[in-house]
Amino acid sequence: CSEGNCYFGLKDDLARNLFGQHIASEVIMKAVTGFINNDNPKKPLVLSFHGSSGVGKNLASQLIVKNLYKQGMDSRFVHYFNSVAHFPDHGQVETYKSQLQHWIRGNVTNCAHSLFIFDEMKNMHPGIIDGLKPFMDYVHKLDGVSYRKAIFIFLSNDGGEIIRRTTFDFLITGKERQKLKLEDLETDISSVEGFGGFEVESNAVDFFIPFLPLERQHIVKCVLAEMEATGHKPDHNKACDMADEIVLYFPKDEGGFARFGCKMIAGRLEFFL
Repeated sequence: CSEGNCYFGLKDDLARNLFGQHIASEVIMKAVTGFINNDNPKKPLVLSFHGSSGVGKNLASQLIVKNLYKQGMDSRFVHYFNSVAHFPDHGQVETYKSQLQHWIRGNVTNCAHSLFIFDEMKNMHPGIIDGLKPFMDYVHKLDGVSYRKAIFIFLSNDGGEIIRRTTFDFLITGKERQKLKLEDLETDISSVEGFGGFEVESNAVDFFIPFLPLERQHIVKCVLAEMEATGHKPDHNKACDMADEIVLYFPKDEGGFARFGCKMIAGRLEFFL
């Protein structure tokens, strides 16, 4: 099942496309390349992405996939689950749990390098999360199947407010955003009530990765990138106008962060232009 595209492109892709996320970019790059270079990992790679809406969590997961699989998100070895869409009825938790375990077991049996993305973790029932734990721990084999070469990525809004507050407090003291480090945030988001605190008990998650709130400068970059991606000539003045007109920032008196990050840029670009 080796579809491996050259993962050396990951660093460039993160630099070109993931704006305002120096912590996430560095940790993802080191974690993924370190894991791929290890012929005999002790456990699967488990990454937990945390941050508010529109700051790049989904994009980062897609960039990882793009650089590991020739067919990207269309690869049959990449599996995406949205807790709201795939596990909507909390009365069916045991059924979901059993089906998911069967699905993971079958796909890892077929391809040891399978990758699983779980989105909207904030809405996932703890019982289903509990069912995932055995696949992510330090276990040589589980019922004859080794999961040590698989990758699990979790996306959650949990911790978004803590990340925003910590970033804001850091900036108002006059410090540079780029000086923020993983250790300034990881402990807080790993202990947040909900998915983070629940998972860390088993030491299954290798990195709790914070995605920082975006500032106006990052929104302008998002607009320029979207212009280029949709065949429009990038126009810095128009990008600035769009960043000012359709994006809400808070707290307003301090310049602040984009309330929904780059979430609405793609959907409103044509209308704005």
